[in-house]
Amino acid sequence: MTTTTSTRAPRLLVIAGSARIGSLNRQLADLAARRAQALGAETTVVDLRSLELPVYDEDWAQAHGKPAGARRLRDLFAEHDGLILSSPEYNALPTPLFINSFDWLSVIPAEDGKPSGTGATGGKPVGLLAASPGALGGIRALPIVRTYLSTNFAMVVVPEQLGLPLADQQLASPDRLAKPELDAALDRVVASVVKQARWRIAGA
Repeated sequence: MTTTTSTRAPRLLVIAGSARIGSLNRQLADLAARRAQALGAETTVVDLRSLELPVYDEDWAQAHGKPAGARRLRDLFAEHDGLILSSPEYNALPTPLFINSFDWLSVIPAEDGKPSGTGATGGKPVGLLAASPGALGGIRALPIVRTYLSTNFAMVVVPEQLGLPLADQQLASPDRLAKPELDAALDRVVASVVKQARWRIAGA
């Protein structure tokens, strides 16, 4: 049977807001990606640090043009149907790496037949995760991330989310979280994003 737009597999971006070696949020994002694949989705992991984006500065942009990494991020969103984001908190806020990358994305214009940065994200589902070795699991930053993505990028942030406390202990296995109830919560976030992405494809 020939694959049509309405029956093709959802394509999801998977992004961690931390790029350090051994990042707990990278590990959680990778685990979520495997869960999405088990549900029939295709996933693409994006390393925000590899985009090599300078600190957002409009004067810099006027002098040098919009950075290639921001256009690359726009292109990735244009090619995918949704996002799974694992965003840690720094001082109860989203990470500078995440915010800076998406701030650059927001100013990419429509060009050469491609959408603007916000045009590439609009209407697409996103599931929010956070991981922390602390007791709160990064949960304090997620309401800010939810508002940021829904308001500025018109993304559909699914209601399910997971703040993973004591993540260094919970991520002891590459296949599942140590506590079954947290593992089940991760499944619910991923399943909700995949379902929303399928609905979006079917309605295209």
